[in-house]
Amino acid sequence: MRTLSPVNRLRGSLPKIGIRPTIDGRYGGVRESLEGPVMAMAQATKAFLEGSLRHPCGLPVECVVAEGCIGGFSEAAKCAETFRKENVGVSLTVTPCWCYGSETMDTDPLTVKAIWGFNGTERPGAVYLAATLSGHSQKGLPCFGIYGRDVQEAGDTAIPDDVREKLLRFARAGLAVATMRGTAYLGMGGVSMGIAGSIVDQDFFQSYLGMRAETIDMTEFVRRMDRRIFDEEEFDRALLWVRENCHEGKDWNGPEKPRSRADLDLDWERSVMMALIARDLMVGNPRLADRGFYEEAEGHNALAAGFQGQRQWTDHFPNGDFLEAILCSSFDWNGIRQPYVVATENDACNGVSMLLGHLLTGTAQMFSDVRTYWSPTAVERVTGWTPTGVAEGGFLHLINSGPSALDWTGRQSRDGKPALKPYWEITGEEVEACLANTRWGASIREYFPGGGWSTDFTTLGGMPVTMCRLNLVRGLGPVLQIAEGWTLDLPAEVDRILDERTNPSWPTTWFAPRTTGHGPFRDVYTVMNHWGANHGAISFGHIGSDLITLASMLRIPVDMHNVADESVFRPSSWARFGAMNPQDGDYRACSAYGPIYG
Repeated sequence: MRTLSPVNRLRGSLPKIGIRPTIDGRYGGVRESLEGPVMAMAQATKAFLEGSLRHPCGLPVECVVAEGCIGGFSEAAKCAETFRKENVGVSLTVTPCWCYGSETMDTDPLTVKAIWGFNGTERPGAVYLAATLSGHSQKGLPCFGIYGRDVQEAGDTAIPDDVREKLLRFARAGLAVATMRGTAYLGMGGVSMGIAGSIVDQDFFQSYLGMRAETIDMTEFVRRMDRRIFDEEEFDRALLWVRENCHEGKDWNGPEKPRSRADLDLDWERSVMMALIARDLMVGNPRLADRGFYEEAEGHNALAAGFQGQRQWTDHFPNGDFLEAILCSSFDWNGIRQPYVVATENDACNGVSMLLGHLLTGTAQMFSDVRTYWSPTAVERVTGWTPTGVAEGGFLHLINSGPSALDWTGRQSRDGKPALKPYWEITGEEVEACLANTRWGASIREYFPGGGWSTDFTTLGGMPVTMCRLNLVRGLGPVLQIAEGWTLDLPAEVDRILDERTNPSWPTTWFAPRTTGHGPFRDVYTVMNHWGANHGAISFGHIGSDLITLASMLRIPVDMHNVADESVFRPSSWARFGAMNPQDGDYRACSAYGPIYG
């Protein structure tokens, strides 16, 4: 299977990182002696970031360095104009020396900002850092401060490891903020079964994310299916690929609800049509214009979407499991490519949670019900097995009546361990392994009278993962929850017994969050008891620190997390709102600053 070339699927150019080398503006020996070291620091930062980062679509991240050093407001204005022309969305000021703080600082309210003040004794870069961060706080412009722990020698262009970590955390989160701006969330349908997360809050998307909330009625799927408004050549190719690679599993429906082979084949055809249509609705398809469907060819410029499905659609048509699973995966009949973000049941809050994880990692995301807490006592009573190791305190059963991306079989690997990877690192053999370890079961008729297919696999254990969830609270606004932990392997018979107590035709992930012995992470039961909704978004890796940084940029407080204190990185002014109690300070800072765009 070939890996597709990187492409930006959305309208507009990708955001860039702007690097602002600031300098002491005094001529007559001071500025002249600093021009070289200051610009060398900027160029070293550019080389590091460009060599370390890619956009989730696979294209390289570009950094724009100001044409000259910034010693005062006139040069700051020139830099700002360059950044506007270059679509800079992330601003990083670097300097090893004193500069005129409020005269050289970036005051664009829409760019996320950081300052790296070089820790050296010859020139006071740290003094500029502190002075200018104070100016940002006074002017109401949140800014991150980056300062190395150890003193470096003057002229040292090496970037210490602790500085590298903060530069990358800031850059990843900042690019996520800038990438969302000007795109859309597409609600395909409306509210699913009264699930509050699928009551799409347009003001939230506009004010906090800079995104539109677009909506289409589900009759648009019927129109496009009936009138065959999709690429028919691709449909034939996709259907052939599905027949060869999507292996059918056990039909758990009883004999009183039979489904003929002709019915099942029609479900496959309709499911493939639905996947093509959903993708075209999100990002458009120029092939449709060739057939005269000019409006349909444009799409909705959607960075993420949700599919209502239940109940009105699934009572009559095949469910959306296939379209959600295959679009959210890192591959399909065209090859290995960037995953899409599509939320089950149009749960836009979980769709946003998936989107945040994808923008930070570039990997496929899992949408899942946070279904059951299995205590050690209950597991032993039901199966006779006593959980040990990471599972000793019990675990959560993540399972969904919708799909999970096929990447979440865990059949990709890094350093010999199961993993999820950005699409450009995935091999054809790993794709085949994901497909081989997935079964497609005929949908349970009592849930989905209209038919369709359900994704069935069990995620391999041993993977570090992070579950998060955005919740909307009246009187408060958005809040984010974060739980780092690990996937689990259970003994085969234990897995079977526990899985078959619910619907075994759905994908299963056994998850043990890391507990701390206090607060909402006192134990696994308490984690589930504090979770704010029925769904969660799961990303590969322990990315809680990145999510906390990103949430602070969006002015969304984090109500629970199990990230170590030393790994929490927020704008410097957050400490002014409560350095002795950062949890409360986060709430106060987000409330005081308010949403970026609102």
